Amino acid sequence: MFDVRPVAYVIGLLVACLGGTMLLPLVVDLAEGRGEWPVFLESASITILAGGLTSLACSNAVKEGLTLQQTFLLTTGVWVALPVFGALPFVLGATDASYTDALFEAMSGLTTTGSTVFTGLDDLPKGLLLWRGLLQWLGGIGIIVVAMVFLPELRVGGMQIFRSEAFDTMGKILPRATQISASISSIYISLTLFCTIFYLFCGMNAFDATVHAMTTVSTGGFANYDVSFAVFAGPAEYVASVFMVLAALPFVRYVQMVAGHRFVLFRDSQVVTFVTIIAVLVVVTASILLSIFPHHPEQAVREALFNITSIMTGTGFSSVDYMTWGPFLVAMFFFIGLIGGCAGSTACSVKIFRYQLLFASIRVQLRRIRAPHGVFVPRYEGRPVGPDVMSSVMSFFVFFVVTLGVLSVALSLTGLDFITSVSGAATAIANIGPGLGDKIGPTGNFAGLSDTAKWILTFAMLVGRLELLAVFALFTIGFWRA
Repeated sequence: MFDVRPVAYVIGLLVACLGGTMLLPLVVDLAEGRGEWPVFLESASITILAGGLTSLACSNAVKEGLTLQQTFLLTTGVWVALPVFGALPFVLGATDASYTDALFEAMSGLTTTGSTVFTGLDDLPKGLLLWRGLLQWLGGIGIIVVAMVFLPELRVGGMQIFRSEAFDTMGKILPRATQISASISSIYISLTLFCTIFYLFCGMNAFDATVHAMTTVSTGGFANYDVSFAVFAGPAEYVASVFMVLAALPFVRYVQMVAGHRFVLFRDSQVVTFVTIIAVLVVVTASILLSIFPHHPEQAVREALFNITSIMTGTGFSSVDYMTWGPFLVAMFFFIGLIGGCAGSTACSVKIFRYQLLFASIRVQLRRIRAPHGVFVPRYEGRPVGPDVMSSVMSFFVFFVVTLGVLSVALSLTGLDFITSVSGAATAIANIGPGLGDKIGPTGNFAGLSDTAKWILTFAMLVGRLELLAVFALFTIGFWRA
C-alpha cells in the first residue's frame, strides 16, 4: 500500500518553516506603523499550526529515504502546499484579494514566474511587498534543490544527465538534499547580498534594494511598483542584467569553483552557449533600436540588454513597453522566452542543455542519412548520451508543445484573444512573467482575466516549474499501482 505519511511529514515541516518566514514581514509592518502586522500574525499562526500538526501526526512513519513514487509525490506536493498557505497574507491583507487571485500570486511567486494580478503596488504595505519578494526568493533556492536532487532522480526531461555532476547522486534522497542545500545556500545568499549592495550604490533605498535583489537573484521579477523596473531606469538596469545572468548559470559550478576548480564555469558548454545567445540577441536588438532612436545609443544598448536578459532568464522585469519596438522584436521576445537559462539554476523554461541535446540528435540523424552503415552516437560535452536521456528529452519537447497547445485552446475558450491566449500559456508554462498584448503585456497584468483563466494559468505555472513530466506522472494509473 502506498504510504503518504513520509511525504506529508516533509511537507508539514516545510509549511511550518514557511509560516516562520511570515514573521519577517510582520516586523516590517510593525516598523512601518500602518497597523497591518496582525495579518501576518494570523497567517503565520495558521500556517505553523497546520504544518506542525501534519508533521507531528506523520512523524512515526519517517524513513531514511523515500521510494521513487514518494519522491514524485513530494516534488509536486511541496509546490502545491506552499502556495496554498503562502496566499493567506494576500487574502487577509490590504489587497482584499479573492482566494483565486491570492493563490495565483503565491504560485507565481514561488514558481518565480513573476506574473501578477495586483495593481496599486506603489501603495501596498511594505510587509506585503516584502512577502512577495520572499516567496520568490524561497522559490528560487527551492527550485535549485529540486533541479539538482529530485528531477535527476526521477529521470524526467533528460535531467538524469546531471546525476553525477558534483555530488553523489545515488542513495538516500533527503540526506543528500540537505547536503546540497547547505552547499548552495551560501552561494545564493552571497549573490543576494552583493546584488543588494550594488542596488544601494545605484540609488535604491534599503527596502527596494533588498526586495528587488531577492526577485532578481531568484529570476522572479516581482517589483514594488506598477511600472516594474522602469522606475529605476539607468545604472540599476546594468546591475540587474549582470545578476540575472549569474542566477541563470548552474549553481553546481559555483560550488565547484569555491572548492578550487576555478575555471569550471567557463568550460561548461551550457554557460558558453547561454552567454553567446544573449550577446547576439542584444547586438541584434540594439542595432534595430538604434535605427529607430539614432540619438540614444547608450539607452538602446541598456534597454536591449536588460529586457533581453530579463525575458530569456524568465525574470520578467520590464523597463519599457517593448510591444512598441515592432513586430520582429515582439516575435523574438516570444521565442527567446522559450529558451531559458541553464539547468541547476533559478532560471526557467526549456533550458539550454535540452536544445543542445536536440541539435546533437539532429546532427546524428543527418550523418546517418549520409552514411546509413555508420555508427553515430550523440554527445554532450564530449560524453556519449544514452538512449534513455535522448528519449526523455524528446518526450519533454513533445509534452511541452502539446501542453502549450492545450493551454492556449483552454484559455481561448475563456474568451481571450489569440495573442493573449498563446502568450499567456507560454509565459505560464515557461515561468516568464509578462505575456504579449495590451492585457498581459509588459505594461499590463493578469488582473482582468476571468477566474477560470487564472486557475488554468496557476496550474500551468506549477507544471512548467516542475518540468511537466514530474507532475503529469501523478495522473497515470501506473504510478499509483507501482
